[in-house]
Amino acid sequence: MRPERLVWDLDWNLLRTFVVIAEVRSITRAAEHLNLRQPTVSNALRRLEDRIGRQLVERDATRFELTEVGKLLYEQSVEVFGAISQLPRLVRGVSDDVTGHVTIAVASHVVSPLFDRVLGEFHQSYPRATITIQVAPSIEVTKQVRERRASFGLCLVSQRDPTLTYTMVYREFFGFFCGPTHRLFGQKELRLEDLEGEMSVSFQTDHITDALRPVALLRSEARLDASVVGVSSSLEEVRRMIIAGLGIGPLPLHVARRDVSDGTLWRLPPYKDVPAIDIYLLVNEQRPMNRAESALLDGLQRAIADTPVEERTYLQ
Repeated sequence: MRPERLVWDLDWNLLRTFVVIAEVRSITRAAEHLNLRQPTVSNALRRLEDRIGRQLVERDATRFELTEVGKLLYEQSVEVFGAISQLPRLVRGVSDDVTGHVTIAVASHVVSPLFDRVLGEFHQSYPRATITIQVAPSIEVTKQVRERRASFGLCLVSQRDPTLTYTMVYREFFGFFCGPTHRLFGQKELRLEDLEGEMSVSFQTDHITDALRPVALLRSEARLDASVVGVSSSLEEVRRMIIAGLGIGPLPLHVARRDVSDGTLWRLPPYKDVPAIDIYLLVNEQRPMNRAESALLDGLQRAIADTPVEERTYLQ
């Protein structure tokens, strides 16, 4: 069959039935899932194979496997239905006003005046648009953007996904802090050697091979106790453990500034040459966007381009 004939003649219900068969790996279970009779599902698979002109499934009493053509058709069908599933959201965003919903995936310690300003300006310009901000570990943020579940993401990056585009939003610097009950709280003129053997808490990405590698290296240089007594992917929870006295922990300097001023955190060495960490904007260019998503993303990208990197570097 000529490719153009296949596109126009293909019954989409057969394709949907095949996707279910491939996912549950059984004609019987597919029939139950679709609320159809088993012969109806078997007939749908046979008709699709006839239309494609190739066998899609190899099965007997003990085996159920997709053929290479079946695997290819399943992968492409999932892409097609993923795009179709976004149609209601895209259609809702078509009007004279910019409406629609924006889903932003962010790492917990994304604290940026630039990002906050763009959100405020977006709401002032498009008050009918709605926003969900989902907080997740950086690896999950990347996954959500790659799988098109988020409009875009803001997070740390350890390894770049070739399917996404990356733009540096801002640079932050990490320092060590302790809480009011810690023995080093309030002490001045401390040296890095004074931290040797101290218990610590940290982020889950604080590893030599992960996004907070510079922090992990500094922890090693300070010779903190090898066992980390508390970890979290959330900045608020790391901050909580530091203030509660579980141990020394790293935080972005500009985020901890208010707590230091309020007397709930105390800055520890090193005071110079502290680790720099970049926060990135992640975008999946293959994801269709409604007007609200496009407007917010455009506004953020313009703000980044128009703001010198020095003004997007948060020292303290």
